[in-house]
Amino acid sequence: MKLVQQREIFEREKKIYESCKVSFVNVDGYDVYNSSIPFFWEGKKYIYGRVEKRHEWARSWVKLFEETDKDRWTLVQNDMIYQLEDPYVSIINGELILGGTHVRKKQGEVDTYYGYFYRGRDIHDLQYYTTGPDYMKDIRLVQMEGGKIGVFSRPRSEEIKVQYGSEAIIGFTMINDLTELNADIISGAKKIDGLFEDDEWGGCNQCYYLGDNKIGVIGHKSYKRMDDEGTELLVYMNISFVYDVVLHKAMDVKIIGTRSCYPAGTAKVPSLIDCVFSSGIVMRDDGKADLYSGVGDTFVGRIVIDYPFEGYGRIVNI
Repeated sequence: MKLVQQREIFEREKKIYESCKVSFVNVDGYDVYNSSIPFFWEGKKYIYGRVEKRHEWARSWVKLFEETDKDRWTLVQNDMIYQLEDPYVSIINGELILGGTHVRKKQGEVDTYYGYFYRGRDIHDLQYYTTGPDYMKDIRLVQMEGGKIGVFSRPRSEEIKVQYGSEAIIGFTMINDLTELNADIISGAKKIDGLFEDDEWGGCNQCYYLGDNKIGVIGHKSYKRMDDEGTELLVYMNISFVYDVVLHKAMDVKIIGTRSCYPAGTAKVPSLIDCVFSSGIVMRDDGKADLYSGVGDTFVGRIVIDYPFEGYGRIVNI
């Protein structure tokens, strides 16, 4: 079924139990969007946010915020600042891993971009330690049993489109230790079939080990469409799927959020009015999940949804 049809069905049947904007304090004059998921570290609750002026692009910083009230996050003063986009976090063998996209410019124009990775046990003093492949965003890590680490890749290029029809693919590989993570290992990840049709693209945003060699993935899926006035829109939607490591297969691929699920707000540019870029989920005491997402490249939204991996196991904290 085409993605447009899948969206139509989702919009008719969606169950959104709560929808709100997330506020960020002490960043006056800047938007905060495309954040990490909230996470606990040494007894405090934090989130990393992408901080950028509304009229600028590819000139963002990632900064750390601490929860000071419900849906209210306050900038941690005098903390490290990372020249990155779209942060994400994972905890691997007791270490905090911060990843994001670093854009390299040449004479003021974007030349290329890479995934950068930082690691450490002191959240205020993470160490940069490796770089992903050229022109690759959305590289994600997940802790598995036995010390294994799952690695999801996301190559996107004209060559990929010619070979596969879709503008991007997602691959998977495993490593035994963080020291093995490098651009060659990531580039060699094996393609997962069945995720994107022609002219679609997307990637993983946050990954959760479910036990029994299954990984729950919160991601995004995208395509282009024209609005009634002839403007080309970049449509981004929140998705989920379950990846079976043994079968090397994606299962239960589905839409879990669209722009209509989130509060009203201005987009950075007109082409992004239909854009939500997933951060990930945080489980709630009532068994449902808080889904966090960047919205229109201007703010972070939170919606409450049903647990997206029902029937495939619960999230395992290793």
